[in-house]
Amino acid sequence: MKLPARFLLVGLLCALVHNAILLTADRFAIHYVISCVISYSVVVVLGFALHVHFTFQQAPSFQQFWRYAVSMAANYPITLALLFVMCDVARLPVAIAAPVATVLMMAWNFAASRWAIVRKPAGGAPSSSPRSP
Repeated sequence: MKLPARFLLVGLLCALVHNAILLTADRFAIHYVISCVISYSVVVVLGFALHVHFTFQQAPSFQQFWRYAVSMAANYPITLALLFVMCDVARLPVAIAAPVATVLMMAWNFAASRWAIVRKPAGGAPSSSPRSP
């Protein structure tokens, strides 16, 4: 399976988990600000594990996890802004706004994940060697 397909597969799973958390929280009248924090806590660990091992096939390190967690944390304000515009301004339900925000974030997530996990130093070689098959 090629890299884009692996990324989309992992991204789809993470998106499903993220949206399930947001929609479940919404059913319990938990505001999307809180449910985004809960989702981040779950999805950052899941996403890193799957991206490092499956998508980019790299040996994991704490430095990679830190970069990944920080880059994915940037999703929080962007997602909140998108949800604010769609839910509070446009009055769309979370059931519509959450999936739309997720799709809009895909390009950012790919670039940020690749930067965090497969960083290239000045010499051009990846900072982490791919795992042995």
